[in-house]
Amino acid sequence: MAFSIRLTEEEKALAESYAKLHSLSLAEAFKRALFERIEDEYDIVIANEAYDEYEKSGKKSRPISELWKELDL
Repeated sequence: MAFSIRLTEEEKALAESYAKLHSLSLAEAFKRALFERIEDEYDIVIANEAYDEYEKSGKKSRPISELWKELDL
């Protein structure tokens, strides 16, 4: 699949500099940036869901020092 985007001259220069800095083609730089953003947002959604589940469970956290004592560390 191919697509095109419109960039200002400044945006294009920045994108080209970034791609060159990382030894990537412009297309590969955009592709990586897009998928990194998707992964980051997905991770945030999963983390929020896990935290909500933790809160609803009624479990309480405790200091790590208590765990260390329990494990004799």
